Amino acid sequence: MDCKNALYLGLVILFTNLPVKTKAQLSAQKATFSRADTLKGYLTPLRSCYDINFYHLDVKFNIDKKFISGSNLFKFTATQDFTRLQFDLFANLNIDKIVYHNQVLQYTREANAVFISFPESIKKHSKDEFTVFYSGYPNVAFKAPRESGIVFAKDSLGYPLVATACESKGASIWWPNKDHLSDEPDSMLISVSVPKVLKEVSNGRLRKITDLKSGYKKFDWFVGNAINNYNVAVNIGNYTHFSDNYAGEKGKLTLDYWVLPYNLSRAKVDFAKNVKPLLKAYEYWFGPYPFYEDGYKLVETPYPAMEHQSAISYGGYMRGGPKNELIGVSGGEKWDFVIVHESAHEWFGNNITAKDLGDLWIHEAFGSYAESLFIENLYSKKAGQEYLYANRAGIANDGLIVAPYHVNQMGSGDMYSKGAMLLNTVRTIINDDEKWRIILRGLNKEYYHQTVTYDQIVNYLSTQSGKNLEPVFDQYLRYKSLPVLELAVKNGKLNCRWIAEAEDFNMPLRVKISGGEYHFIYPSAKFAPIDLAGISAENIEVDTSNYYIGLIKPDQIKI
Repeated sequence: MDCKNALYLGLVILFTNLPVKTKAQLSAQKATFSRADTLKGYLTPLRSCYDINFYHLDVKFNIDKKFISGSNLFKFTATQDFTRLQFDLFANLNIDKIVYHNQVLQYTREANAVFISFPESIKKHSKDEFTVFYSGYPNVAFKAPRESGIVFAKDSLGYPLVATACESKGASIWWPNKDHLSDEPDSMLISVSVPKVLKEVSNGRLRKITDLKSGYKKFDWFVGNAINNYNVAVNIGNYTHFSDNYAGEKGKLTLDYWVLPYNLSRAKVDFAKNVKPLLKAYEYWFGPYPFYEDGYKLVETPYPAMEHQSAISYGGYMRGGPKNELIGVSGGEKWDFVIVHESAHEWFGNNITAKDLGDLWIHEAFGSYAESLFIENLYSKKAGQEYLYANRAGIANDGLIVAPYHVNQMGSGDMYSKGAMLLNTVRTIINDDEKWRIILRGLNKEYYHQTVTYDQIVNYLSTQSGKNLEPVFDQYLRYKSLPVLELAVKNGKLNCRWIAEAEDFNMPLRVKISGGEYHFIYPSAKFAPIDLAGISAENIEVDTSNYYIGLIKPDQIKI
């Protein structure tokens, strides 16, 4: 018995000595979370009572003092009658005033939530607005994007280089908003004032630059599409700009690049080499780029990467930071991991957005899987699947990928590579690559510019494929252990069964006789003979390249 099989046998022994947990039992096993976690993560009636239509964020950066000040206009539609609502702003930032129809409203604060009461009832379906004026010293992030906050750094020539990153903690760490993934503004104006010697780049398209005659300039950027709050970005630096166009499925897509001057020549080579091939690959697999109206941008930042919608943060050239991550495949040229991965989020994460941070796998599993499709388009399907297989080395199987809901909690980092392996397994089960491509494109069309739940994604994949994929997703995402295929010989026949925790786990599996063609078998939780003529314990081969599973071989157990 080799070490790998010994590990799997150990897993089986562990499984057979523990009761199988139902979903209800699993959901009951929740960690203890604070009131602040609930205020941030739960969509209470004080948050669901209004639907955000538009924000105008207007903020000034005093870079020397690491101080910000400004306002945010909330335009909303009432979903029910109400007199009180909640918005969000971290407690270390001051609220200077809240203005509603020229009246200053009273408010209360608890943790990072703010509660305001209106002088009279706001009626269901009515449209209304209020403005929050705020200021203070925001959280400074030293290890973004792992840490949330604002990065205040300097480039190699001593110019300030400032950028926001707030995926995990939420956008209210630096600006006031309804900070819940389920509610995105339909459009947004981002106005940022910075010292005159610098430039500022945000999401969407630059509408105008205003000289404030106070040593500052204001940059107005308009986002014409729905955008989730953590994607709203500010980037300040001594930028230089160059541009290009891509002839995509919906016509001309503008490509804009903002980098530091001394990285211009490198950027022109690297970006040209990566961006158009990845757009070609992703439009083929996922459908048209979702934000033609806002364009595609890469912006150099003082941290490695972040998928900010239409303004992707790119840290490949930063001084003292991690080197530009160039990845290659056997016999092929190297490609830029940061650009390829973060751009995939324009489809999964930005176009399709999880309603709750507990389902961040929807962003990262598809984003990581997309890398292999990019490689497949460049080289071959074999190269893409070899890339996925190599990434198994980073899987820890150390926790649940789906985190508890309503507490602003992210699941295990296995959502990247293990999530990608899961999607490749689904592709293998469907066993029709064109159908799989239609499904991926269909996801982006069905949920275009929408927020989604776990059930919506899994149900769509099941319905469109004609396969019940719910037990498969449950096992890989809601449990940390791998499903284990147990092979055993009974009365001279080779039998098999699944050992798994998900209810009714019955994942179809590819096996073959050595040297032959793969065939599907359909194991269940009970031992049953493998219905494949001539197969035996000595000649069976299980497709462990496309299936990430445990395996107990026939010589390890007899029944």
